[in-house]
Amino acid sequence: MSDSLGASWPLTAESSGRTLAVHMSDEKMATGTKRTRSERIEVRATPTDRALIDRAVEALNTDLTSFVMSNLTMAAHRVLADRTEFVLDDEGRDAWEEINSRAPRDVVGLSELMGRPSPFVDE
Repeated sequence: MSDSLGASWPLTAESSGRTLAVHMSDEKMATGTKRTRSERIEVRATPTDRALIDRAVEALNTDLTSFVMSNLTMAAHRVLADRTEFVLDDEGRDAWEEINSRAPRDVVGLSELMGRPSPFVDE
């Protein structure tokens, strides 16, 4: 199934009463490799919250699972984005070090931009 933006969403959801069960199924990634999604997420909602969510799903012309997974993953990324400490295993640390040891890119106009006075500071 595709959403209004044309993204493909291979996830399904089922509801029984106030419990929403999200099922992640197999998905072909852009690289052509297959990811198996087998984890289940259950959410309880009030009838009012569920009606609101259902209206939003309909407004976006998507399915419930796509809507839930998209918004949950965006929220998770926002929560984790500003963490100042994180733990890496050896492989992750090596990848981090490799990325940070690369030569900086020369971004055209960046030096000029950074030399300008900030529009957010009263001088």
